[in-house]
Amino acid sequence: MAGSPPRTLSVTIDSIAAGGDGVGRTDGLVIFVPRTAPGDIVTTTTTGRGHFARGTLNAIVHPSPVRIDPPCGHYTHDRCGGCQLQHMTYAAQVAAKRLVISDAIQRIGKREVAPPEVHASPNEWRYREKLTLALRRSAGGNWIAGLHAFDDPSHVFALADCPITDRRVIAAWREIMAASKYFPEVREFRGSVRWTEDGPIFMVIGGSRWFGQDQFFDAVPTLSVLYWEPDDGPRRILGDRRVTLEHAGGIPSRRGPTVIRRPGASFAQVNPVVAEELRAYVHERIAAHAPSRVVDAYSGNGDLAAALAEQGITVTAIELDVEASSWTMIRLSEPSRAVTGRVETVLIQHLPTDLLVLNPPRAGLHEKVPRVIQRTPPPAIIYISCDPATLARDLARLPQYRIQSLRAFDMFPQTAHVETVCELVLESA
Repeated sequence: MAGSPPRTLSVTIDSIAAGGDGVGRTDGLVIFVPRTAPGDIVTTTTTGRGHFARGTLNAIVHPSPVRIDPPCGHYTHDRCGGCQLQHMTYAAQVAAKRLVISDAIQRIGKREVAPPEVHASPNEWRYREKLTLALRRSAGGNWIAGLHAFDDPSHVFALADCPITDRRVIAAWREIMAASKYFPEVREFRGSVRWTEDGPIFMVIGGSRWFGQDQFFDAVPTLSVLYWEPDDGPRRILGDRRVTLEHAGGIPSRRGPTVIRRPGASFAQVNPVVAEELRAYVHERIAAHAPSRVVDAYSGNGDLAAALAEQGITVTAIELDVEASSWTMIRLSEPSRAVTGRVETVLIQHLPTDLLVLNPPRAGLHEKVPRVIQRTPPPAIIYISCDPATLARDLARLPQYRIQSLRAFDMFPQTAHVETVCELVLESA
């Protein structure tokens, strides 16, 4: 059945949706319009069927009091999809995220909650210590590195600067592009630069042949590590200049003591200042339950697990990334331990526990995890989420828990993303 023909409408924007689009309503129709702000009166051309429509911003008839001129030229000129809210004051962004969280939990999670407090980021700009770009080879053989347009995901524009990204990361990217003649033998791939204590690391994602890897690493001497994740195989280290090494003689190995390096490619928060505030809050909420045993699921590089173990808590840290799990292992002593594996597979083996920490990726919990929890439910759960929608979905899968507290941290200013810490307690507890 063909959709409704496009219509041009005038609409007042009431709120911001989870993905950053403005939301307006007229004649029973809910319209999502990118790059609009609450209080805007706009004209929009809409497409869609039923009660929902997608709109294209035509003109701003009356601007909202919270609308500002975006500081980044890419945001307007190239329609960059990396940020979604640069056209709003920072206070308005934080206010919008409060409503996004409560709306998701009420609508998807079926829980009545008030909009939570959102801790604003001290740095609205230059906070990101990681930047992933799309790389494409032009018909003339030159490479461009950039981001996708929000309204045309197939289009990649060349990035001159990204003002939410740490200048050290931008500088590393420029050095990488200067060595682009040694890139893999493909037409396109993705690359990611992250700043670490050891310096910048570079992850190449894509391709199946790379004959110039050694020349590339030599040409970018500031890189601490070069990773490659080819299309047809696992991630591997192609070059490593890290000097911080740990010798874990207690780890079994047929070849003698194992050398463990600080993890470079495992998950880490991109906003270190807000990440530290979030960690302090998580420690506070864990301490309120005075647990003797904690399972830290999706434990990353093990910072939380190590800190809890230092306090005398027995911790089981579960992480799929081998490099991160190994790093955690050398910082824990018995009876605490690090377990390498998928949470949905191994969690059942490490319950019961006094408290469970969940810090899953944006996709949220694997559907098996709530079922495992319900079989042996811990008295309390601290769920750290980077997506209110998947948090809300998972809350609906854990009906025996009530929300004890809810607090958010704006890890990602200028974007629609937000980090939420949800404290759950068993109803009978």
